[in-house]
Amino acid sequence: MANKLSNLKFVQTLKNIWKIEDLRARILLTIGFVAIYRLGSFVVLPGVDPTMLTKLQEQTSGGLMSLLDMFSGGAFSNASIFALGIMPYITASIVLQLLTMLVPSFQKMQREGESGRRKINQYTRYLTVAILLVQAPSYLANLHYTAAGAFNSAINPVLFYTVSTLILAAGSMFVLWLGERITDKGIGNGVSLIIMIGIIARLPQAFMQELVSRLTAATGGGIIMFLLELVFLLIVICGAVALLQGTRRVPVQYAKQTANGATFSGARQYLPLKVNAANVMPIIFAQAIMFIPLALAGWFTNGELPTFLRLMLDHTSWAYNLIFALLIIAFTYFYTAITINPTQMAEDMKRNNGFIPGIKPGKPTAEYIDTVMSRITLPGSLFLAVIAILPAFAGMFGVQQEFSQFFGGTSLLILVGVVLDTMQQIESYLLMRHYDGLLSSGRIKGRMG
Repeated sequence: MANKLSNLKFVQTLKNIWKIEDLRARILLTIGFVAIYRLGSFVVLPGVDPTMLTKLQEQTSGGLMSLLDMFSGGAFSNASIFALGIMPYITASIVLQLLTMLVPSFQKMQREGESGRRKINQYTRYLTVAILLVQAPSYLANLHYTAAGAFNSAINPVLFYTVSTLILAAGSMFVLWLGERITDKGIGNGVSLIIMIGIIARLPQAFMQELVSRLTAATGGGIIMFLLELVFLLIVICGAVALLQGTRRVPVQYAKQTANGATFSGARQYLPLKVNAANVMPIIFAQAIMFIPLALAGWFTNGELPTFLRLMLDHTSWAYNLIFALLIIAFTYFYTAITINPTQMAEDMKRNNGFIPGIKPGKPTAEYIDTVMSRITLPGSLFLAVIAILPAFAGMFGVQQEFSQFFGGTSLLILVGVVLDTMQQIESYLLMRHYDGLLSSGRIKGRMG
């Protein structure tokens, strides 16, 4: 009976979503833009034979290159016009975000409000184009090295490189434009949604490969192992949700003054401090560092790599995962330190006649907030590191490479985070129109609260 009621409520919620004209239009527009993006990922560069890309697809089937292919939704291995995807923009955004935290002129620009934000966005686009003009020839050089037979020999190489570089740069900027249109006129954050769609596009194929692998395994008990994998994956997803939504609430009291000068304490409020204030940024930073050995390996033309470098190229090795986990923990503390300013929070609280019960306003409050953040960041960083290296452990237990990537890492956290943010936005539309939310009790919280 409870299941029937739950199913009826879900159907009614879908009907309510369809009744809201603005929300319906935004969802349909988002689906249309996503469809354009997915179609573009199969449009191959002019002058490239798609049937000769077998070696490129083998190169991106495992290791670090598979992550690049996953974030592009397979466009990287298809030699598509969208091969570079949205990642150059993400790189540029990270660089500009760090500059706004470390460079005074960019900090001043950020404090200018809307005009400053527009300037920073413009600089981000300029930097994206510069990154694309470097990455596009590198991608074409790798394509020529791995799949030389795919090139049309009748085309002038200089002309091909020039035109293809412009096409790849224009393709990535078009993907960015689609993401911005989704944010403005669709539902959810467009750039995050495009990354999520690229990741989830690989899920059906990975799911079927893992199922076939388990059913054909000679050891027996294949279907049982597959079901256990799904249960473990569900547990990991629940853990990722808890990590992204987890907060430590610090009580804050606000003193108010009456007309005759008397003061009294107002209602108690809470200052939510996130357990994982850095979200997925530490994993992205750490992965950027872990790509360095891949670049260094190109200097060894004789194929004899040092032992340590070989371990760094194997994402299942103990050395790779240990260094990866330590980098994530370090970057979590670093990113939390530059994004959370306890002194500013204490000053704002004091300016509004607020105080933490039992703690003096001013510097003691800042020190207390800093201590609380340090304590809750430790378990958050450890849990983030564990989730990041889970795909390697899944591979050790016989899980196929493509399916194991969904057991943790950036891909899982992005999937969970984007779904939470999108569902929160849909729920806000429902509650605004006085409909029930997506849950029978409580509220859906996105990564930003």
